[in-house]
Amino acid sequence: MSTNASPSPQPSGSSAPVSSTSSIPQTAPAGLITITQPPQTATSYYKIAQGETITFGWNFSYVLVQPSSLTVSAICDNGNTYPVGPSDGKIPGTATSVQWDLWSYEQAFPETPLGQEKCTLNIWGDQGPGAQRSPGVLQENTGLQFALYSPQPYTPLQSWNCPGCNTNASLSDYVAHPAFLSLLVTLVVMFLSGYQLLRNTGH
Repeated sequence: MSTNASPSPQPSGSSAPVSSTSSIPQTAPAGLITITQPPQTATSYYKIAQGETITFGWNFSYVLVQPSSLTVSAICDNGNTYPVGPSDGKIPGTATSVQWDLWSYEQAFPETPLGQEKCTLNIWGDQGPGAQRSPGVLQENTGLQFALYSPQPYTPLQSWNCPGCNTNASLSDYVAHPAFLSLLVTLVVMFLSGYQLLRNTGH
């Protein structure tokens, strides 16, 4: 699991980060994170398999107090919270992306395996999760949802069974089925109707 931490460019129209909140006007907006990867137009599905890595990316806006670190975690429907990226989920405060190796995580933490779940990505700064909004201070982002799934193991054709098929059924079982009888009656009526039409045409 690795991170891609690079200095974040300050969005146009915003001021450079300052070291304390004392000089920040109370009318300034709270700092925001905007997710750029993956696109949020639809839920992204990620496969839990060797070599599969997720990259989450974001931009900062209105951040006037640069956080010393960011904490990134995935809160999933199974009730578990998983650190994203390094083992503790902490990355530099200027990072604008993080990579999560799902397979490596499962190998390192077998006691909390990843399930086929829908998850919410949480990113927060020094203030922690659920902190009160403050001018210029980075606020928690919980806007990205994604899903995880495990691929099914390969099954050879000779070992595959049809779940809804009854291979032991006899012909009499199918003949006695109401659907078969209805089809048979329909075919007989169509045949007789066509035969009668041909006779009438011939006279």
